Amino acid sequence: MEPIRQTYRWKPDWPDTAARLTRWWRGEAMALYLFTEDGATAPAPAPLTDAATPADAERWWTDPAVRRARAERIMSRRRYFAEGFPIFDTQIGPGSLGLFLGATPVFDANTVWYQPCIDDPDRHRPIRFAPDGNHWWDVHLAVMQSGLTHSQGRYPVGVPDLIENMDTLAALRGTMELLYDLVDRPAWVHARLAEINTAWLDAFDRMQAMVQDADGGNVFAAFRLWGPGRTAKVQCDFSAMISPAMFEEFVRPYLAVQCAQLDYAMYHLDGTNALQHLDILLDMPEIDAIEWTPQAGLLGGGAPEWHDLYRRIKAAGKAVQVVSIAPPEVIPLLDAVGPEGMYILINEPVPATEAEALVRDLAPYRR
Repeated sequence: MEPIRQTYRWKPDWPDTAARLTRWWRGEAMALYLFTEDGATAPAPAPLTDAATPADAERWWTDPAVRRARAERIMSRRRYFAEGFPIFDTQIGPGSLGLFLGATPVFDANTVWYQPCIDDPDRHRPIRFAPDGNHWWDVHLAVMQSGLTHSQGRYPVGVPDLIENMDTLAALRGTMELLYDLVDRPAWVHARLAEINTAWLDAFDRMQAMVQDADGGNVFAAFRLWGPGRTAKVQCDFSAMISPAMFEEFVRPYLAVQCAQLDYAMYHLDGTNALQHLDILLDMPEIDAIEWTPQAGLLGGGAPEWHDLYRRIKAAGKAVQVVSIAPPEVIPLLDAVGPEGMYILINEPVPATEAEALVRDLAPYRR
């Protein structure tokens, strides 16, 4: 493995973190994302005098100075442990690609929704990503550039959560309408999915080139990913509503093409209705890791009922990311499934004493 050259002042041990994350992708080591808000990485920046508030929802999401100042205040008051690291998350809602392709955003304080733009599929023009003069593309680039300009080596700037394939087509067409299209006009769906793949790769290439670090890698802010190359989370939440046969026909081919263009690809598997597609995903060599998100109402990712799922993923030669896990569940999970290839993402602040104890107790698992 080549030595890590990139450094960040707000993550002094970044070379060790990057080296361990690289080993996690290979299934050789565990990783742990952990932070506390009991301490501080750096003195908090002064607040903007004209900062947006959640009531001013569009500015809250799209004003570059507001986004950067808010992110820096959050990062500065955290202390990161193990593989935890600061990130300027630049997404403007989950599914930025849909905005570039014609969807209309609806902003609120917590998220961004998208209104479809394909009313008549037979008359709608082919889907094309045209960055020149694209308002929402320009907004994203301005947010990213604000972080790149002002980071000054303190923290990485992440690629936003673009989202792809059927999920983006559903954002453009409407979920119920797309379900009918799968039956009524499958050739149309295939053509649009191919166009979305082309758009995603173009947008990702441009954004990855902006934020690429000294080791050729990038942070993908969703699910706190980094790899020493082109790195992204991919998904198809729409798959919860279709059969494995439809997944094989409409999702797998485009997902395979997309992931083949990446160096490190992690699939976000969301909810028990999507588990029916696990065998197909495990059979895809283009996918390097799988993250499992239990839906609301079920036990979190650290619960023993998911141990067999993690064993299956690891047995197929893929790394695992575990979310919605509490610190007391970590060691029992690693004892049950083994630490190699396990990325434990604790994405809520933990008291400093608890964080320090967890890192100390995990020392035998982190060799």
